[in-house]
Amino acid sequence: MAIDFNQATDKMKGAQDALRRELAEIRTGRANPRILDRVQVEYYGAMVPLNQVASISVPEARMLLITPFDKGALEAIVTAINMSDLGLNPASDGQIVRLAIPQMTEERRKELVKEVKAEAEKSKVAVRNVRREAMDAIKKDKELTEDDVRDSEDKVQKLTDDNIKAIDEIAAEKEKELMTI
Repeated sequence: MAIDFNQATDKMKGAQDALRRELAEIRTGRANPRILDRVQVEYYGAMVPLNQVASISVPEARMLLITPFDKGALEAIVTAINMSDLGLNPASDGQIVRLAIPQMTEERRKELVKEVKAEAEKSKVAVRNVRREAMDAIKKDKELTEDDVRDSEDKVQKLTDDNIKAIDEIAAEKEKELMTI
């Protein structure tokens, strides 16, 4: 058989991993250093990720503490956080930056749930594209008998169904986390 099920499996698992990364960056009511992953700080003329110029810790459930490695980068860190679309207000005391994570409103929670569903749908589309590629490869393989084709298509469909179910579970878990007050 010319069809490589391992490759299809890896691509589908990759869609799940990408979804997990995207959902980790969606802000919930609790402090999570991952929400700062996309923040870029201008440091000596170059844009670098925040986690490369400072350490980020979670001293309490609704607070992030950012300690710059170089105290000269403190102002740039505050500016970068203000410029980001996170909606957080950094408080600096000259040594560290504190980010208080505010309580989310019900309306904001519902908006974020919609975002989660949109990200999950993108992942499902990616899985379906992998399925389509695998099905095309099966149909083009002239060495396969009709039974082999049917068995291979069934195997690809089962793989797709399992991955779609896993994506739904990941999204449901994030939705539950968002709706928890």
